[in-house]
Amino acid sequence: MLIHKIIQYKKSVVLSFAALTIIAIIAQFFVSVNYNMVDYLPEDAPSSVGLEEMQREFTSSIPNTNVLIRDVTVQEAIDYKEQLGEITGVTDVTWLDDIMDTRIPLEMADEAMIESYYKDGQALISLTIETGAEVEATDAIYELIGEDNAVAGEAVNTATSQNMTSSETIYAAALLVPIIIIILVLSTNSWVEPIFFLTAIGVSILINLGTNIFLGEISFVTQSVAPILQLAVSLDYAVFLLHRFSDELKLGHSPEKAMAIAMKASFPVIFVSALTTFFGFMSLMLMDFGVGADLGLNLVKGIVFSFLSVVIFLPALTLYGYKWIEKTQHKSLVPSFKGVGAALLKWRIPALILVFILLVPSFLAQSSTSFTYGLGDLPEDTRTGQDIKAIDEAFGQSTPIVLLVPNDDVAKEDQLALELEQLPYVDSVMSYTTAVDSAIPIDFLDESITNEFRSDNYSRIMAFTKAGVEGDIPFQLVEQTRELAASYYGDDAYTLGESVTLYDMKVTISKDNQFVNIMTIITIAIVLLLTFRSVSIPIILLLTIQAAVWINLSVPYFTNDSLVFVGYLIVSTVQLAATIDYAILLMETYKHHREKMNAFEAMKKALDEKLFSIMISAVILSSVGFILWFTSTNPTVSAIGLLLGRGAALAFVLVIVFLPALLIVCDRFVKKTTYRSNFYEEEDK
Repeated sequence: MLIHKIIQYKKSVVLSFAALTIIAIIAQFFVSVNYNMVDYLPEDAPSSVGLEEMQREFTSSIPNTNVLIRDVTVQEAIDYKEQLGEITGVTDVTWLDDIMDTRIPLEMADEAMIESYYKDGQALISLTIETGAEVEATDAIYELIGEDNAVAGEAVNTATSQNMTSSETIYAAALLVPIIIIILVLSTNSWVEPIFFLTAIGVSILINLGTNIFLGEISFVTQSVAPILQLAVSLDYAVFLLHRFSDELKLGHSPEKAMAIAMKASFPVIFVSALTTFFGFMSLMLMDFGVGADLGLNLVKGIVFSFLSVVIFLPALTLYGYKWIEKTQHKSLVPSFKGVGAALLKWRIPALILVFILLVPSFLAQSSTSFTYGLGDLPEDTRTGQDIKAIDEAFGQSTPIVLLVPNDDVAKEDQLALELEQLPYVDSVMSYTTAVDSAIPIDFLDESITNEFRSDNYSRIMAFTKAGVEGDIPFQLVEQTRELAASYYGDDAYTLGESVTLYDMKVTISKDNQFVNIMTIITIAIVLLLTFRSVSIPIILLLTIQAAVWINLSVPYFTNDSLVFVGYLIVSTVQLAATIDYAILLMETYKHHREKMNAFEAMKKALDEKLFSIMISAVILSSVGFILWFTSTNPTVSAIGLLLGRGAALAFVLVIVFLPALLIVCDRFVKKTTYRSNFYEEEDK
């Protein structure tokens, strides 16, 4: 029998896991982290197809960075432009001198066009930083322009995310681990037992990180969130096992026998908890948007490794170091929870009424929340946040939308450029026909002039907009640009740029949202259906947790806050998958007692016995979320943290107040729809 083999060869098991952990630690240094969200769009997204075409046809790329230089003349701005172009990683630099001869007095040129580049002695220079060089290039730009000037854009956001991730993950872990240790010390009777908990889950986290070497790279969201989420979600498994082990020791069994009984008794609960979380996270892998799929795969792997670590490594480690547990015993630091069930059940009717009142408004509100699809607003106390504000105040938000169109008709191209200039929020348009002259034959011009705008097959038109990067107006502008280009060129025209990418991200994620949530609910419902052999129990448990999810996600709507959509999408799945365990644990205990007593007494006893265990799990998960929110200046990670922290707390409250009330009210229905329920029938006589 496997249980006895694990106990018999405990030293070999511990050494084997130690060796795997060392290999995994080394392997994770060979895993790269991708900070570019664009890479996670589907390959058939219009902006992805357009980008592929542009990279094939043109050597220069779309500007992804703006640099603001204050108190400069036109010539000084040109000097800065040349110095920026010499920075490693900067591939293209564009300014006023690219669209007009700056030797001509500025008063003779179009004022609106001039003020897109030069205004009140301030110059706004656009440049392109190549993928992978964002950190080095932006550091060099900061050094060149100093503190008085500003730099912002997509590449800067990527560099900022990269700098944030590694330091903030360590900071979050440094805050989180002591909090978890304190919580676990309170929940156990040994000073060193929490070390065993954390070692078992820590080993599984490190092995999970190491196996990413087979993926090659992971997203920065996964790097920031997955290890901490894995810790919070799977620590329950270790708590279930060692609490049962402690109970068996109190009955006078030897450590080996107590562990064997504990492993066998706790396996069903651990397995079901792991299985529901596994399928919940697997739903993320069905997303077309690759960040969700990347995070989902890592969390699924994490659950598998945590499960194996708890059922194989933790028993062996506990028995191998049992003498330390024995030597560090202490009295229980937590008061008895006896009687708390009766107190909570007094609130069952108000809880039912309140939750059902909130249910419909919360559902409607969470589906009406306004979202951001990019990095989100960076705090103004960061250099990046201050620079974005400075550039917006000086020039407004200048965002390029790039069109690739067939280059076989100069007159048609010229007409399209003119119509683009007429669109609201378009400041200026750069193309071959506007920057050179459509009357001049292309063969008469030097390649250095034409390469920017024309390739063998395409012409490139660049419209600079002042509507911002994302939101209703920028996305409407993307739609208008696409419709206009299609009216001239049909499907042969492509649109690119940050706004276009975020628009495609919105379309992709919006499709993902409903599908992923439905699949999460269906897969967890099937697991619950098979576990409890009941039609009603999965509905009741899922309604409880889904109500907590809706209430949680409706808060931004009522507070009029915009929400980073990646955070919303991930948490709407993760909260359900992670907190359903609370409902399962209470339901298992209630069902057991319901076979011997009426519904009220069974629930009262179940709450007395399991409230503390559920509370420990919820406090840990909630702490994880709030610490991510508190420590991260990355809006995506911070949003995930806040939603997760608040969601875990709400799920806990609903599980201990709303779920008991619902089960008692629906007791007769549950009895009739559960296969061989064996419920105590005194109430029915």
